[in-house]
Parts: sequence; structure tokens; C-alpha cells
Amino acid sequence: MGETGNRAESELSKSTAPSKPVELELAELAVRRILDANLDRAREGVRIIEEWCRFGLNSTELTEECKQLRQELAHWHTDDLRKARDTANDPGVALSHPQEEQRSSISQVLRVNFCRTQEALRVLEEYGKLRSAKLGAACKQMRYRVYELESRLTAYPFQKLERLRKLERSPLYLVTSPVDLLFETVEAALKGGLTLVQYRDKTADDQVRLMRAEKLKQLCQQYDALFIINDRPDLALAVGADGVHLGQEDLPIAVARMILGNQAIIGRSTHCADDLQRAIAEGADYIGVGPVYATPTKAGRPAAGLDYVRYAAEHSSVPWFAIGGIDTQNLFEVIAAGAERVSVVRAIMEAEQPTLNTQFFMSQMQAQILKGRMKREG
Repeated sequence: MGETGNRAESELSKSTAPSKPVELELAELAVRRILDANLDRAREGVRIIEEWCRFGLNSTELTEECKQLRQELAHWHTDDLRKARDTANDPGVALSHPQEEQRSSISQVLRVNFCRTQEALRVLEEYGKLRSAKLGAACKQMRYRVYELESRLTAYPFQKLERLRKLERSPLYLVTSPVDLLFETVEAALKGGLTLVQYRDKTADDQVRLMRAEKLKQLCQQYDALFIINDRPDLALAVGADGVHLGQEDLPIAVARMILGNQAIIGRSTHCADDLQRAIAEGADYIGVGPVYATPTKAGRPAAGLDYVRYAAEHSSVPWFAIGGIDTQNLFEVIAAGAERVSVVRAIMEAEQPTLNTQFFMSQMQAQILKGRMKREG
């Protein structure tokens, strides 16, 4: 064969030979799909964190940091990566886990999405090096920024926020009295839907109080209810209670906060408009409003009456509970005065059927909360 034939054969072989092995093309396609999926995953995780920084914490600084991270991730999310996406044939789409189907708290939502973002950035860092050294380096730096953001967010009192959320959603507040069947009565109320219990005992010695408080706390944990100690921040600290309720003659709120820390709920009893305004100014998380009616629980204290309930409905900026002599007969008067939450003692602690009484109070107060919400929104 002549020189011309050899040249033609050589050119033919060049034109028919693949420019790149098929295996290499498939590998590059897989890498693009990996990068596309993890850029999406990282941006989604950051956006969930950003929404809490914006609406939950009202933090311009943290919101801006999240926004910058999302924008930098978007810079690397090029069209060729998006075109490599093959959702229909992605085996990971159908995979799930029962733990992904529910979240128990804001802190869990944030923790899960920090992990998701950090894992995605690690994947992007390693596979990104195959595409661009700059992409790998950028994702490494973003991963460190996410670690720092997580550290800053853990300084916020998320446990306090969860406790306050549960408090705001609790229409009924049971204050215990030293009855013979203390634990059985409280558990019966918890079975009826109660979510807020205060342990109050003015006569028992500290050893007995400690034992009872520990057992009541266990019951409340079992039924996912808040547990508050009356008067005693030291006892609340000892048993790990959710907070403490203080009377007008008890420790200042600031001192109780020093003892219990920023995660605890602190309530204050109030008996008039000045008490209410002072308690709010001092940082009470919630207040008791009363006594609405004369009650042996507060022997010698005159009733504050329904006028004070009306005042609280108009002026309180924190959750409040009407308290004092409230029972199944006069409950509707208290509701008519504007109360959306009530606190009771004898109406449950001395009831023949504490579960049924609890259900009655809960249903009536929940209806009032809904009615008040509709009125405000309307």
C-alpha cells in the first residue's frame, strides 16, 4: 500500500476511534450528578438554618452569613451540573428513614440540617477536586464557616424557647396541693391532656419535698408536660425542673435567673395592675393573675376580681393565667372576662374524677384560645 493509502487509513482510524473511553465519560457524568445533588442538599440545609436566624432569632448578622453561603454555593452550581441530573433513575430518591418523618424541637431541626450541610460540603470538597481545585478549596472553607455558625447558634437558649412554646400552648395550669393521692391525682390529670404542673407544698420538710418533686418531674416527663416548682429556685435546680413560680414576697426574678440559668421559665404571681407591669419589666416569662375569687389557698387575701382579669387581657405582653377559686361553675365568667388560660388547684386536686375535670377545662379553654385567635385575625 502506498504512502497515500497509509495516510488515508490513519485518518480513518482517527475519525472512528472514540475521543474518550466510555468508562471515563460515565465517571464524569456520575461526578457531575454527585456535585449537583450535594450542592442542592447544602443549599437546602443552609436555607432552613437561615429561616430560623431570620424569623426565630431576628438576627441580621446570622441571616446575612447564611445568605452569603447560599450565594457562594449557587455560584458553583453551573448549568452542566444541573443537566446531569437524573431524578427518575436516582435510587436515593425512594430511600427514607422513620427519624426523618418527625422533628421534636427547633434545636433538632437545626442540628439535623447542620449535619446535612456539613456532610454535603465534605462530599463537594472531595469530588469537587476532580473538577476544580478551586471548587474543593471553596467547599472546605465553607464547611469551616458552617462549623462556626453552628457554634454561634448553640449559644442561643433553644431549650427555653421550647419551654415557652409549650407554655403558650398550655391552656390549663395545675397547681398541686398536699392531698393523700398526690401522684395518682396528678397522673390522672396528665392522662386528661394536662401539659403544665406546678408542685406547691408549704408544709412538708425539704426531704419530703425533694422526693415528691423528683417523682412528679418523672411523671411530667412521661407525659411530655412542663414541671414548675413553687417558690424554691434551689429545689427547682436540684430536680431539673423546667422553672420556678415566685410569689410577690419571694426572691427577685433576677436572682432566681442567676440560680437557674437562662433556660428556665420563671413566673410571678400578680394581684393588681402595678404587680403585672413590674413583673413584666423584671423579666417574668409568665404571670399569674388573681386571685379571681376568694380561695382558701390564699387565705386572707382579698379577691382581685374579674376586673383585673380584663386588665390583664388588655395589657399583658406575656402569657398569663387567671387563678384563684376557679372551678367548673364559674369558669365561663372568667372566660367571658378575656382569660385564655387558667390555673386551678382544688377543681382537680380534690375532684372525684380528675381526668374528666381536666378534659372539661382543657376543651373549654382551647375553644376560647381559638375564638380569641379568630377575633384577633379577623
